[in-house]
Amino acid sequence: MMKNYKKIAIQLVAVGLASTILTGCGTKGKDSSSQTSSKVPLPSTSSSPVINAVSPTFGNLDTKKQGWGQGVQFDEQNIPISCTTFQEKYGKYNAVFVKQNCENQIFLTFDEGYENGYTSKILDVLKEKQVPAVFFVTYDYASKNPDLIQRMIDEGHIVGNHSYSHPSMPEISVEKQQEEITKLHDYIKQEFSYTMTLFRPPKGEFSEQSLAVAKELGYETVFWSFAYSDWNVDKQPDPSEALKKTVDRAHNGAVYLLHAVSKTNTEILGNMIDQLQQEGYNFQPMAE
Repeated sequence: MMKNYKKIAIQLVAVGLASTILTGCGTKGKDSSSQTSSKVPLPSTSSSPVINAVSPTFGNLDTKKQGWGQGVQFDEQNIPISCTTFQEKYGKYNAVFVKQNCENQIFLTFDEGYENGYTSKILDVLKEKQVPAVFFVTYDYASKNPDLIQRMIDEGHIVGNHSYSHPSMPEISVEKQQEEITKLHDYIKQEFSYTMTLFRPPKGEFSEQSLAVAKELGYETVFWSFAYSDWNVDKQPDPSEALKKTVDRAHNGAVYLLHAVSKTNTEILGNMIDQLQQEGYNFQPMAE
């Protein structure tokens, strides 16, 4: 794996790519990936990651596994207090729990564990509303649904790295962590001529060390500041209650995590976007 890792590094460094820290709004990077222009005026992806030939020593970093959830305590701006706390603590590793200095802006992200027949409908709504999103995918999803991956790219969305095989990153070695990110990175680059720059750790589990590994690979690790119980396909939330919750919990710089396997999410997405826009929010890409 390290031989392959160094090979990737040489190739990327040779073309002079640069990483970008995107914890705030308005930060721009360079995009070297080949993409088809969208018919919908949605923004493109961010700068390509730099994968350094020599990794730092990660042994002095905390390896304790942490599971992320935004919690139920909120400040006067409706922002989960834990998001602000963790942003201050881990932002130095290019980790995003809430986007800071982003007044009236919301960022939509979808996790794609497997295809349940709803992604094309979600893409239809996003295209109609001219709203960008990030779709975090694994190798299994991407290899089985190339048409959907290509459509995400063609319509101006961001395809994010959700690891090759969906392990808990803190439970595997540094080398395996690197492999989980770079194997999918290579596959998407080869099959779609697309360079991923955003990473979401499987299960939301991380350690200080795993965040540092992703940063060293040129990735920004994206968590979330809003999520709810939408992933159980056999126990879907009531659409009206879900719609109210998604609108009521809105806040500046909110990063929404929605699961694309959810029938409820598919049903409420258009109304959710409309109501949040009526509240004065606009939807932005995670990277420019």
